[in-house]
Parts: sequence; C-alpha cells; structure tokens
Amino acid sequence: MEKVRAKKHLGQHFLTDLGIAENIAKAVSGHRGMKKVLEIGPGMGVLTDFLLQENWDLYLVDIDKESIAYLNKKYSQLGDKIIEADFLEHDFGKVIDGEYIIAGNFPYNISSQIFFKVLSERNKVVEVVCMLQKEVAKRIASPHGNKEYGILSVLLQAFYDIEYLFTVPPDVFDPPPKVDSGVIRLRRNGVETLPCDEKLFFRVVKQGFSTRRKTLRNALKSMGLSEEMREDPILDKRAEQLSVQEFISLTNKLQASWKK
Repeated sequence: MEKVRAKKHLGQHFLTDLGIAENIAKAVSGHRGMKKVLEIGPGMGVLTDFLLQENWDLYLVDIDKESIAYLNKKYSQLGDKIIEADFLEHDFGKVIDGEYIIAGNFPYNISSQIFFKVLSERNKVVEVVCMLQKEVAKRIASPHGNKEYGILSVLLQAFYDIEYLFTVPPDVFDPPPKVDSGVIRLRRNGVETLPCDEKLFFRVVKQGFSTRRKTLRNALKSMGLSEEMREDPILDKRAEQLSVQEFISLTNKLQASWKK
C-alpha cells in the first residue's frame, strides 16, 4: 500500500519508531475495566498495530480522507469502527455505547481543543493516553505553583489523575516537528460533580489566568468583587499558585459574596 502523505494543515507528524508506539499502547491501562478505545488520528496505523495486539475493542477516527482509505484497506476487519470525521465536531455517543478510552498521537494544532472536548465528555472518557507537544503535555500534568500550570492543568486535574510518562525527540517522526513531544496519561478520578457552581468555576479559572502575572484581585476585577471579597487574602495570590481545591473555594466565596 502507498504511504500516506503527512499534511501540514492537519498538523500531522507520523510516528516512525515502533518501540515508542508500543510503549504508548502499553500505557493504556483499561481504567475502570474499560475495553473500548478510540484512537484519534491514526495516520498509517503505527500505534494502531500495537493497540490491536493488546486486544482493545478499537475504534479509529481521522479527518484525512487519504488516511481513512489506507486504514480501511489495512484494517478491513474493523469495518464501520473506522470513522471519517472531525473529532472535535463528531458525536461519539452515537457510535460508542457507554464509557471509553482515548489514545493517539494528537495533532499539535488542535491538542488543547481535544482536551476541552474531553472535559465536556468527562463522564464518558475514563482514560486518555496521548502524545502531544511536550510544552502542552507538561502544562497539563504540572502541579500548582509552577510556571507551566495553567487553565487546562486546573480544569483537567479537577476530574482526572494525570501522569507525565516520557519525552519523545523530534527525529522519530515523519516529518520531524521542531519541538520535543511528551506522552501523558489521564485517568478519571472519583469526582462526579464539583462542590461548587461548575460553570462559574470554569469562568473563574479562565479569568484568573487571563493576566497570569497579576494577582487574582486584579485578574478577577471584571467579575464584580464585593468590598469584603476584595479584602480576602486568597486574592493576593496569582492563579498559578492556587490548587484545584483553592479554586473551588474561591468560586464558592465569590458566589456567596454576590448573594450578600
């Protein structure tokens, strides 16, 4: 079969190192006894081969027509589990019944958007094992107090336990990206709902990091801080200094101050 060309506009960098592909596949742990795995952007199936060896109930999604044609020939046994679609737009509830795992070598240009969709589907997505730009991978796994800690760190860590697994150099891809990649694993924690208004929590986190060098007192100014709230010592901190629990506490304090 002819090789699939990596397309720049799709952010494609095909992994060529079989050892790394095998390590990524082996990192999928089947959290909560789950067997269904959705691979995002399989390209020519380098990771797919190892996921099939691990006997997962595998679904593939790719937006690239050329990849889909290649995958349909190579994995004809998967039939309609090979889905030509934009992961960000597609409703997988119509295809995959119940909970599932996501795996893949994520396109750099949409990796953050993929995680925002994972957040919206967090009660279905029990585990994610993926490779993405190292800087983004580090940010997602970073604990509070680090410069790398940001919006996605807080929002994802509220619902997932996250581990940074290993770094991957550029020379094992075709074409090689300009930066290192990182592999991370997210496993759904026991939090069903946050002990605060979740929409407000998301807003506070995003607004808190909107001017990350400023204290939260300045960053959250536009949210209508009451006089009492402005005096709260938590607002002396910057967003990167707050843990998930402290952001929950801040959300509750803000909401209570508006009711007074």
